[in-house]
Amino acid sequence: MDAKDIEERGKQLAKAASGGDPPATLLALLDGLKGWTATEKLLRQTKIGVHVNKLRQNSDAQVARTAATLVNKWKTDVKRTPATAASSGTNSPAPAKSSPAPAAAAKSKSEPHGDPEKRNSVSDKIDCAVTGNQTRDACIKLMYDGLAFMSPDASQDILTVARSVELAAYNAYQPEGSPEYRQRIRSLYQNLKNKGNPKLRSQVLSGFIKPERFVRMTHEELKSDKQRAEDERLQKENMDKAMVAQAERSISASLTCGKCGQKKVSYSQAQTRSADEPMTTFCECTVCGNRWKFS
Repeated sequence: MDAKDIEERGKQLAKAASGGDPPATLLALLDGLKGWTATEKLLRQTKIGVHVNKLRQNSDAQVARTAATLVNKWKTDVKRTPATAASSGTNSPAPAKSSPAPAAAAKSKSEPHGDPEKRNSVSDKIDCAVTGNQTRDACIKLMYDGLAFMSPDASQDILTVARSVELAAYNAYQPEGSPEYRQRIRSLYQNLKNKGNPKLRSQVLSGFIKPERFVRMTHEELKSDKQRAEDERLQKENMDKAMVAQAERSISASLTCGKCGQKKVSYSQAQTRSADEPMTTFCECTVCGNRWKFS
Protein backbone atom coordinates (compact mmCIF):
# COMPACT_ATOMS: atom_id res chain seq x y z
CA MET A 1 0.00 0.00 0.00
CA ASP A 2 1.58 3.30 -1.09
CA ALA A 3 1.21 6.80 0.34
CA LYS A 4 -1.53 7.76 -2.14
CA ASP A 5 -3.71 4.78 -1.16
CA ILE A 6 -3.22 5.47 2.54
CA GLU A 7 -4.02 9.16 2.13
CA GLU A 8 -7.18 8.36 0.16
CA ARG A 9 -8.37 5.91 2.80
CA GLY A 10 -7.72 8.54 5.45
CA LYS A 11 -9.95 11.03 3.63
CA GLN A 12 -12.70 8.42 3.29
CA LEU A 13 -12.42 7.63 6.98
CA ALA A 14 -12.63 11.28 8.00
CA LYS A 15 -15.64 11.82 5.73
CA ALA A 16 -17.43 8.74 7.10
CA ALA A 17 -16.76 9.76 10.70
CA SER A 18 -17.93 13.35 10.26
CA GLY A 19 -20.93 12.22 8.23
CA GLY A 20 -22.20 9.92 10.99
CA ASP A 21 -21.81 6.73 8.96
CA PRO A 22 -22.65 3.47 10.81
CA PRO A 23 -19.92 1.60 12.73
CA ALA A 24 -19.83 -1.12 10.06
CA THR A 25 -18.60 1.41 7.49
CA LEU A 26 -15.88 2.71 9.81
CA LEU A 27 -14.77 -0.82 10.67
CA ALA A 28 -14.52 -1.73 6.97
CA LEU A 29 -12.32 1.29 6.31
CA LEU A 30 -10.16 0.54 9.35
CA ASP A 31 -9.73 -3.08 8.26
CA GLY A 32 -8.43 -1.81 4.92
CA LEU A 33 -5.61 -0.05 6.75
CA LYS A 34 -4.18 -3.26 8.18
CA GLY A 35 -1.26 -5.15 6.73
CA TRP A 36 1.29 -2.39 6.04
CA THR A 37 4.34 -1.30 8.02
CA ALA A 38 4.20 2.30 9.20
CA THR A 39 7.11 4.72 8.99
CA GLU A 40 7.38 8.18 10.44
CA LYS A 41 7.55 9.66 6.93
CA LEU A 42 4.34 7.93 5.79
CA LEU A 43 2.50 8.91 8.93
CA ARG A 44 3.53 12.56 8.52
CA GLN A 45 2.83 12.62 4.80
CA THR A 46 -0.61 10.96 4.86
CA LYS A 47 -1.79 12.17 8.29
CA ILE A 48 -3.52 8.81 8.62
CA GLY A 49 -2.57 8.61 12.29
CA VAL A 50 -4.53 11.80 13.01
CA HIS A 51 -7.69 10.45 11.37
CA VAL A 52 -7.52 7.06 13.07
CA ASN A 53 -6.54 8.47 16.47
CA LYS A 54 -9.76 10.51 16.56
CA LEU A 55 -11.74 7.28 16.29
CA ARG A 56 -10.31 6.06 19.59
CA GLN A 57 -12.97 8.26 21.18
CA ASN A 58 -15.79 6.87 19.00
CA SER A 59 -18.99 5.95 20.81
CA ASP A 60 -18.91 2.45 19.30
CA ALA A 61 -16.66 0.23 21.44
CA GLN A 62 -15.49 -1.99 18.58
CA VAL A 63 -14.54 1.00 16.42
CA ALA A 64 -12.62 2.54 19.34
CA ARG A 65 -10.76 -0.73 20.04
CA THR A 66 -9.85 -1.28 16.38
CA ALA A 67 -8.56 2.28 16.04
CA ALA A 68 -6.51 1.95 19.23
CA THR A 69 -5.01 -1.33 18.00
CA LEU A 70 -3.97 0.26 14.69
CA VAL A 71 -2.40 3.30 16.36
CA ASN A 72 -0.45 1.13 18.81
CA LYS A 73 0.78 -1.06 15.94
CA TRP A 74 2.00 1.96 13.99
CA LYS A 75 3.83 3.27 17.05
CA THR A 76 5.55 -0.10 17.37
CA ASP A 77 6.47 -0.03 13.67
CA VAL A 78 8.10 3.39 14.05
CA LYS A 79 10.04 2.27 17.12
CA ARG A 80 11.36 -0.80 15.31
CA THR A 81 12.42 1.07 12.14
CA PRO A 82 13.69 4.47 13.32
CA ALA A 83 15.78 5.08 10.19
CA THR A 84 13.12 4.24 7.60
CA ALA A 85 12.04 7.85 7.10
CA ALA A 86 15.56 9.01 6.25
CA SER A 87 16.24 6.12 3.87
CA SER A 88 13.10 6.68 1.80
CA GLY A 89 14.98 8.90 -0.69
CA THR A 90 13.14 12.26 -0.59
CA ASN A 91 14.18 15.83 0.13
CA SER A 92 11.92 15.91 3.19
CA PRO A 93 13.77 17.47 6.16
CA ALA A 94 13.06 14.49 8.38
CA PRO A 95 16.46 13.04 9.35
CA ALA A 96 16.83 9.77 11.16
CA LYS A 97 17.59 11.62 14.39
CA SER A 98 14.03 12.87 14.59
CA SER A 99 12.49 9.40 14.83
CA PRO A 100 13.45 8.66 18.46
CA ALA A 101 11.22 11.55 19.64
CA PRO A 102 7.90 9.88 18.69
CA ALA A 103 9.26 6.58 19.93
CA ALA A 104 10.13 8.16 23.26
CA ALA A 105 6.68 9.72 23.44
CA ALA A 106 5.05 6.36 22.75
CA LYS A 107 7.22 4.78 25.43
CA SER A 108 6.26 7.39 28.00
CA LYS A 109 2.57 6.80 27.27
CA SER A 110 2.86 3.03 27.50
CA GLU A 111 4.88 2.87 30.70
CA PRO A 112 3.09 4.26 33.78
CA HIS A 113 5.17 5.77 36.56
CA GLY A 114 4.70 6.17 40.30
CA ASP A 115 2.94 4.01 42.87
CA PRO A 116 0.69 1.51 41.00
CA GLU A 117 -1.72 1.48 43.97
CA LYS A 118 -2.31 5.23 43.52
CA ARG A 119 -2.69 5.11 39.77
CA ASN A 120 -5.85 6.77 38.43
CA SER A 121 -7.06 9.22 35.80
CA VAL A 122 -5.55 12.17 37.70
CA SER A 123 -2.08 10.66 38.08
CA ASP A 124 -2.18 9.51 34.43
CA LYS A 125 -3.41 12.96 33.30
CA ILE A 126 -6.34 11.42 31.42
CA ASP A 127 -9.30 13.52 30.33
CA CYS A 128 -12.41 11.38 30.74
CA ALA A 129 -14.82 14.03 29.43
CA VAL A 130 -15.51 12.26 26.15
CA THR A 131 -19.29 11.84 25.90
CA GLY A 132 -20.46 15.37 26.59
CA ASN A 133 -22.65 14.01 29.41
CA GLN A 134 -21.41 14.86 32.90
CA THR A 135 -22.83 11.76 34.57
CA ARG A 136 -21.51 9.33 31.96
CA ASP A 137 -18.08 11.02 31.92
CA ALA A 138 -17.90 10.65 35.70
CA CYS A 139 -18.70 6.94 35.32
CA ILE A 140 -15.99 6.54 32.67
CA LYS A 141 -13.59 8.11 35.19
CA LEU A 142 -14.66 5.56 37.82
CA MET A 143 -14.11 2.70 35.40
CA TYR A 144 -10.68 4.08 34.45
CA ASP A 145 -9.67 4.43 38.11
CA GLY A 146 -10.76 0.86 38.82
CA LEU A 147 -9.02 -0.62 35.79
CA ALA A 148 -5.82 1.44 36.25
CA PHE A 149 -5.36 0.27 39.86
CA MET A 150 -2.16 -1.83 39.96
CA SER A 151 -2.18 -2.07 36.14
CA PRO A 152 0.94 -1.86 33.92
CA ASP A 153 -1.12 -1.20 30.78
CA ALA A 154 -0.90 1.94 28.63
CA SER A 155 -3.18 4.81 29.66
CA GLN A 156 -4.96 5.04 26.29
CA ASP A 157 -5.61 1.30 26.26
CA ILE A 158 -7.17 1.50 29.73
CA LEU A 159 -9.30 4.48 28.65
CA THR A 160 -10.55 2.54 25.62
CA VAL A 161 -11.68 -0.35 27.83
CA ALA A 162 -13.18 2.02 30.41
CA ARG A 163 -15.27 3.67 27.69
CA SER A 164 -16.38 0.28 26.37
CA VAL A 165 -17.48 -0.85 29.84
CA GLU A 166 -19.41 2.38 30.49
CA LEU A 167 -21.08 2.15 27.09
CA ALA A 168 -22.11 -1.46 27.74
CA ALA A 169 -23.52 -0.45 31.14
CA TYR A 170 -25.38 2.48 29.59
CA ASN A 171 -26.87 0.25 26.89
CA ALA A 172 -27.98 -2.27 29.50
CA TYR A 173 -29.29 0.05 32.22
CA GLN A 174 -29.98 3.44 30.57
CA PRO A 175 -30.77 6.22 31.12
CA GLU A 176 -27.71 7.45 32.99
CA GLY A 177 -29.91 8.78 35.80
CA SER A 178 -31.47 5.40 36.57
CA PRO A 179 -30.64 3.73 39.93
CA GLU A 180 -29.72 0.51 38.08
CA TYR A 181 -27.06 2.26 35.97
CA ARG A 182 -25.51 4.11 38.91
CA GLN A 183 -25.56 1.11 41.26
CA ARG A 184 -24.02 -1.18 38.62
CA ILE A 185 -21.19 1.29 37.91
CA ARG A 186 -20.42 1.63 41.65
CA SER A 187 -20.49 -2.15 42.10
CA LEU A 188 -18.13 -2.72 39.16
CA TYR A 189 -15.76 -0.04 40.45
CA GLN A 190 -15.62 -1.57 43.94
CA ASN A 191 -14.90 -5.02 42.50
CA LEU A 192 -12.17 -3.66 40.20
CA LYS A 193 -10.54 -1.79 43.11
CA ASN A 194 -10.54 -4.92 45.25
CA LYS A 195 -6.85 -5.49 45.98
CA GLY A 196 -7.49 -9.20 46.42
CA ASN A 197 -9.05 -9.62 42.97
CA PRO A 198 -6.34 -8.78 40.38
CA LYS A 199 -7.58 -11.56 38.10
CA LEU A 200 -10.83 -9.69 37.42
CA ARG A 201 -9.02 -6.49 36.38
CA SER A 202 -6.64 -8.42 34.15
CA GLN A 203 -9.39 -10.38 32.42
CA VAL A 204 -11.43 -7.23 31.69
CA LEU A 205 -8.41 -5.31 30.38
CA SER A 206 -7.26 -8.20 28.20
CA GLY A 207 -10.72 -8.64 26.70
CA PHE A 208 -11.10 -12.17 28.11
CA ILE A 209 -14.20 -10.82 29.85
CA LYS A 210 -16.11 -8.72 27.30
CA PRO A 211 -17.68 -5.44 28.51
CA GLU A 212 -21.17 -6.68 27.63
CA ARG A 213 -20.71 -9.70 29.93
CA PHE A 214 -18.82 -7.79 32.62
CA VAL A 215 -21.64 -5.31 33.25
CA ARG A 216 -24.14 -8.17 33.75
CA MET A 217 -22.02 -10.43 35.96
CA THR A 218 -23.64 -11.42 39.26
CA HIS A 219 -22.16 -10.73 42.68
CA GLU A 220 -21.09 -14.37 42.85
CA GLU A 221 -19.34 -14.22 39.45
CA LEU A 222 -17.46 -11.05 40.39
CA LYS A 223 -15.92 -12.60 43.51
CA SER A 224 -12.24 -13.50 43.62
CA ASP A 225 -11.22 -17.15 43.81
CA LYS A 226 -10.03 -16.54 47.38
CA GLN A 227 -13.35 -15.05 48.47
CA ARG A 228 -15.29 -17.83 46.76
CA ALA A 229 -13.21 -20.46 48.58
CA GLU A 230 -13.77 -18.70 51.91
CA ASP A 231 -17.53 -18.58 51.30
CA GLU A 232 -17.55 -22.30 50.51
CA ARG A 233 -15.64 -23.00 53.72
CA LEU A 234 -18.15 -21.04 55.82
CA GLN A 235 -21.06 -22.71 54.07
CA LYS A 236 -19.61 -26.16 54.81
CA GLU A 237 -18.97 -25.16 58.41
CA ASN A 238 -22.57 -23.99 58.85
CA MET A 239 -23.84 -27.17 57.21
CA ASP A 240 -21.80 -29.30 59.60
CA LYS A 241 -23.22 -27.39 62.55
CA ALA A 242 -26.75 -27.84 61.27
CA MET A 243 -26.26 -31.61 61.05
CA VAL A 244 -25.28 -31.93 64.75
CA ALA A 245 -27.97 -33.84 66.64
CA GLN A 246 -30.25 -31.57 68.67
CA ALA A 247 -31.94 -32.41 71.94
CA GLU A 248 -35.32 -33.98 71.28
CA ARG A 249 -38.21 -31.71 72.19
CA SER A 250 -41.77 -32.82 73.02
CA ILE A 251 -45.07 -30.97 72.83
CA SER A 252 -46.96 -30.68 76.12
CA ALA A 253 -50.75 -30.51 76.36
CA SER A 254 -50.64 -29.37 79.98
CA LEU A 255 -48.11 -26.52 79.88
CA THR A 256 -49.55 -23.07 79.19
CA CYS A 257 -47.62 -20.12 77.81
CA GLY A 258 -47.73 -17.23 80.27
CA LYS A 259 -47.44 -14.72 77.44
CA CYS A 260 -50.10 -15.72 74.90
CA GLY A 261 -52.09 -18.30 76.91
CA GLN A 262 -51.73 -21.06 74.29
CA LYS A 263 -51.14 -24.69 75.26
CA LYS A 264 -48.85 -25.46 72.30
CA VAL A 265 -45.61 -25.57 74.26
CA SER A 266 -42.55 -27.65 73.35
CA TYR A 267 -40.15 -28.69 76.08
CA SER A 268 -36.99 -30.62 76.82
CA GLN A 269 -35.33 -31.67 80.07
CA ALA A 270 -31.73 -31.70 81.19
CA GLN A 271 -29.86 -32.44 84.43
CA THR A 272 -28.28 -29.05 85.10
CA ARG A 273 -27.62 -29.55 88.83
CA SER A 274 -26.49 -32.39 91.01
CA ALA A 275 -27.92 -35.87 90.47
CA ASP A 276 -30.16 -35.72 93.53
CA GLU A 277 -31.81 -32.52 92.30
CA PRO A 278 -34.79 -32.52 89.92
CA MET A 279 -34.20 -32.01 86.21
CA THR A 280 -34.61 -28.56 84.61
CA THR A 281 -37.41 -28.24 82.06
CA PHE A 282 -36.83 -25.84 79.17
CA CYS A 283 -40.04 -24.57 77.53
CA GLU A 284 -40.78 -22.70 74.30
CA CYS A 285 -44.15 -21.60 73.01
CA THR A 286 -44.57 -22.69 69.38
CA VAL A 287 -47.07 -19.86 68.81
CA CYS A 288 -45.35 -16.69 70.09
CA GLY A 289 -41.81 -17.97 70.72
CA ASN A 290 -41.83 -17.18 74.46
CA ARG A 291 -39.19 -19.17 76.40
CA TRP A 292 -38.87 -20.06 80.08
CA LYS A 293 -37.56 -22.79 82.35
CA PHE A 294 -38.40 -24.37 85.66
CA SER A 295 -37.22 -27.18 87.90
